[in-house]
Amino acid sequence: MSIQTADSPKVNWIIVLISSGIIISIGMGVRQSFGIFLQPISDVLGEGRTLFSLAIALQNLAWGLAAPIFGAIADKYGPARVCMAGGLFYMTGLLLMAGFMSPSTLIVGQLLIGMALASAGMSVALGAVAKVAPKEKIGIALGLVTAIGSFGQFMMLPFSQALLSNFGWQIAYMALAACVAVVTIFSLGLRIPKGQRASTADLAKTITAKQALSTAFKDRNYLLLTTGFFVCGLHVAFIATHLPTYITDIGLTPTTGSWALALVGLFNIIGSFTAGYLGGKYSKKNLLAGIYVLRSLVIALFVFMPPSIAMALFFGAAIGLLWLGTIPLTSGLVMVFFGAKHVTMLYGIVFLSHQIGSFFGAWYAGYVYDVSGSYQTMWSIAIAAGLFAGAVNFSIRIPSPKATAVA
Repeated sequence: MSIQTADSPKVNWIIVLISSGIIISIGMGVRQSFGIFLQPISDVLGEGRTLFSLAIALQNLAWGLAAPIFGAIADKYGPARVCMAGGLFYMTGLLLMAGFMSPSTLIVGQLLIGMALASAGMSVALGAVAKVAPKEKIGIALGLVTAIGSFGQFMMLPFSQALLSNFGWQIAYMALAACVAVVTIFSLGLRIPKGQRASTADLAKTITAKQALSTAFKDRNYLLLTTGFFVCGLHVAFIATHLPTYITDIGLTPTTGSWALALVGLFNIIGSFTAGYLGGKYSKKNLLAGIYVLRSLVIALFVFMPPSIAMALFFGAAIGLLWLGTIPLTSGLVMVFFGAKHVTMLYGIVFLSHQIGSFFGAWYAGYVYDVSGSYQTMWSIAIAAGLFAGAVNFSIRIPSPKATAVA
């Protein structure tokens, strides 16, 4: 009987998958809990909600800008080192804010966290899994990692709320920093032998990255897809940052707000798997359009119905089903348009559009609230943007040469 060593491809695949799932679970779970800190931090700083919203917006922008850079470094030097650096960025940002809260440390701390999410977040972790998983199991492997990461949001939000309610925001930030320390430990599980790494140069034999970008930016369908993903970022950042505070504004408890956001993560497990499965059988661009339109309908129902605990929890569950199902469909369409050779880079550009939308969704909602005393304008923008994104994605035309791929 042969004994598998820790260096065998199968063992590496399992170790990398488990490590990636835990890293994403903690990193994204902590990140999604920042919305419950909006009110207490704004009260401490006395700056209204705009400053905290701007800090979260800058975090999202830093994440989007840094992700391609850290992705290239991970390709060359391996994801373990990059992910470990990300864990250190994350802890430094949290501890900086916990110890010396001021407008400048809030912004610097969130910029460090944005860099952490780019280096110890979903793109690097999923890239590591894709490099080592058997080809026939890549889809289910990535689905499992995404699902574990979504469960992290469900797990971390009630935990963060309990810390905040019982010990205050400073102890809560320090405790979350201790949780993030686990990321640096499990980053060791992302060590990939050099023979299993693939650099950008190795993958680009027939077309350069510059040529691929030039082709993409002239492609109407790619530009439409990128435009629609801006709206996804707007929705996600606005809701993740401001939903808990909005729920307290309408007379419900902070606990209800944290549980509503936690349900987003729990039901996203179902929504992401379902979207990926349906994307293999039906039109990806029509499914994307449907997700955006359904988001608008769910938001309208939540905002215009009388407030209640049941409605808040229903909203969390319903929007969770529509939360990140856009990711497998969007990345799948990039594959349909251009093939696999430069998909990471080209999806990175689409993701940057998502993060610019996230900047707007997080910051402008806080600004609107401070100016008007209400989120109503932002909710209306979110509804209109969803309908716009639905129309944009529905108008995408799938190129006939790719007819063999389900789009």
